Amino acid sequence: MAKSSTYTCTACGVTHKKWAGRCETCGEWNSITEEVALSAGPKGKTLGAAKGQRVELSSLSSQDAPLQRSLFGIDELDRVLGGGLVPASAILVGGDPGIGKSTLLLQAAGAFARQGKKVLYVSGEEAASQIRMRADRLNMTDAPVQLAAETNLRDILTTLDNERPDLVIIDSIQTMWADHVGSAPGSVSQVRAAAHELTSFAKRRGISVVLVGHVTKDGQIAGPRVIEHMVDTVLYFEGERGHQFRILRAVKNRFGPADEIGVFEMTSGGLQQVLNPSALFLSERDKPTSGSVVFAGIEGTRPVLVEIQALVAKSPLATPRRTVVGWDSGRLAMILAVLEARCGIGFGGMDVYLNIAGGIKISEPAADLAVAAALISALQDHALPADSVVFGEISLSGALRPISQPENRLKEAEKLGFASAYAPSRMKTIAKTGIDVHKVDDLAAFIENCFGQLDD
Repeated sequence: MAKSSTYTCTACGVTHKKWAGRCETCGEWNSITEEVALSAGPKGKTLGAAKGQRVELSSLSSQDAPLQRSLFGIDELDRVLGGGLVPASAILVGGDPGIGKSTLLLQAAGAFARQGKKVLYVSGEEAASQIRMRADRLNMTDAPVQLAAETNLRDILTTLDNERPDLVIIDSIQTMWADHVGSAPGSVSQVRAAAHELTSFAKRRGISVVLVGHVTKDGQIAGPRVIEHMVDTVLYFEGERGHQFRILRAVKNRFGPADEIGVFEMTSGGLQQVLNPSALFLSERDKPTSGSVVFAGIEGTRPVLVEIQALVAKSPLATPRRTVVGWDSGRLAMILAVLEARCGIGFGGMDVYLNIAGGIKISEPAADLAVAAALISALQDHALPADSVVFGEISLSGALRPISQPENRLKEAEKLGFASAYAPSRMKTIAKTGIDVHKVDDLAAFIENCFGQLDD
């Protein structure tokens, strides 16, 4: 009996009944590949007819030994992982080409191996000599890391079973080839099978595995989304290749907080961790400038102060530009609409540019008030005091909604020398700090309070 086939889009993972040149779901061309369906089981029997082994059961009251984490020795990486590496865990690391994934993981492998741990670095993209060249540039030639340049999954698993390392790094999962899957390396079937085999092997043998994943042009990890469900932790390495800052962000973590970030700086000697990112992001902010506002944000469990920059200029175009870097463009459109409808401040016929300094990306709604302040400051050419921070969520009615962890935001601002803050009045009681907190009810009151004082 011939095996049935399905056709899957490598860009979005949607299954089609037949091949087509263009995926109707995501619009990508030449992204649909054929997948051969798996067999029905031993001797053609269905799962219900074939006898399996009994699965061992346990109750919720069963006591397990606490997991003993192992520290890499790189504080920012250990923070993102939730306090270190959990044994028998599977970690997926994604990021743009050339962003520094291999550099970071080689540094982590060297730091881990120097603690007496056994580490294997398996590369399917580079030869062992090329990895040694990078290690020499990073001054890591003395690190006892074992290297291998191989793509055959069966040979890799056999080697891991014999060596029994504490940590193995696979760079990258898209280059692995499983000989029992009838498709080319990098296809959806190959990536799914390789990820399944490696994560299952890690759980059975108690080996921690780190998988490097390529990303699509939209910034998502290439291949089926089921890979992200297989692993315990998913990390994204963010940043611009022309910028020195790199952000390692946890978007999924079964053993720690999600959305935690670690900050690194790319130097000639590799990636250096930044222990105080707020001071680094604000290092070039020396004097008050119109359109510049400091936002006190929270990334995971860490308070981070960043500069929000806005520029408003008369547009020569029929449709003015709305350019955003590091924030949600849809959120900017909402803020502009609220300013016009609730406060009478219009931006029609004006180009609006918004940038989050330092290459960091912000997603929390607490940045709404800081963005609005930057826009008004740029429009009126009035600078806010250099020693003030702003945070708060704006509703469609123009009211300011309370946000989480105001005390941590204010403590971080006080530590860096800020003297005042603008925040929603509906927040819970804030512990007394050395910062003068100006509480406002809505956006109109904030504009009158803040920019009225500047006009005096």
